[in-house]
Amino acid sequence: MTKAWGILPEEWKPILAERGMRPFRADQILQSLYRDWIESWDDATTLPKDFREQLKVEFPLTKYETLAVSESADGTKKLLIGYEDGNSVETVLIPATGRFTQCISTQVGCPMGCAFCASGSQGVVRSLTADEIVAEYMAGRKVGEITNIVVMGMGEPFVNYDEMMRALKLINAGKGPNLGARHITISTCGVVPGFARLASEGIQFELSVSLHAPNDELRSQLMPVNRRWGIDELLDACADYTRKTKRIITFEYTVIEGVNDSRACAEELARQVRRVPMAKVNLIPLSPVSHRPDFRTPPESTMLMFLDVLMRAHVQTMLRRSRGKDADAACGQLRLKNISSVPPKRDF
Repeated sequence: MTKAWGILPEEWKPILAERGMRPFRADQILQSLYRDWIESWDDATTLPKDFREQLKVEFPLTKYETLAVSESADGTKKLLIGYEDGNSVETVLIPATGRFTQCISTQVGCPMGCAFCASGSQGVVRSLTADEIVAEYMAGRKVGEITNIVVMGMGEPFVNYDEMMRALKLINAGKGPNLGARHITISTCGVVPGFARLASEGIQFELSVSLHAPNDELRSQLMPVNRRWGIDELLDACADYTRKTKRIITFEYTVIEGVNDSRACAEELARQVRRVPMAKVNLIPLSPVSHRPDFRTPPESTMLMFLDVLMRAHVQTMLRRSRGKDADAACGQLRLKNISSVPPKRDF
């Protein structure tokens, strides 16, 4: 069954034509979905009642429920979104001056197994469909007007490429939510084939790469994906991407005390990222994760040392502050806390 939030705006007219419906109904549908923000086809009062009943059967709205909310003193909110089959994902809402960013998930759990990430600590259950990803956006929009999206939640976006891309194209569409492409960032842990696919889309989405270590030995310990695509292959793919798209790539580097926080790591990181034209680095202090108590947040002095080393090497660098530390900040933690209480099937 095709869900309404998984249908691109340009697909509605052909769908209606197949059913003998007049094309202007497509615009009414889009108005109802993405301007009136209906939660039920019953609310689409510009459409005839019999047509609304038909839409309920053939193109239902995705059923979801906000199962839990964790809120930080800094205003960050993490929502646990439950779907009809009993599975759940997290989406995070981060307020800042002039923007309201939503971090969305693409899978239930994660198959990548990064050492410091709670999302992958219990593996992956399944990938989300495009309409379920859009449902996350809808849940976030109930909280506030979304200005930016980062696909940095649970799951690896390039593993669920087709559904992820369909959802983002819909959110970006002018007759959809109309969120600008440059306000949408996709984050990958380094699934190399995804770079060429994204470059071929011709859409100006931003791209972020989770690096977290400057060499193969250390990165393979932290991120199993590196055993499949090592740093040299990853950085070559990044460089090809920037040459083809003329778009900046942002490297995310989470600093973990006693693991990847030495001056030697900082200096090697600077050498590595300079291999990629138009690259910049986000330095992130580790948010503590319950399943790895041995991983600790570094002191401010370490973060400033990294910043100094990179800037002296003429690498564009930003020192990011952790948000929502008191709201189960690390990705996957709210789901782990609530997973035993999530029933096998929801009754919506």
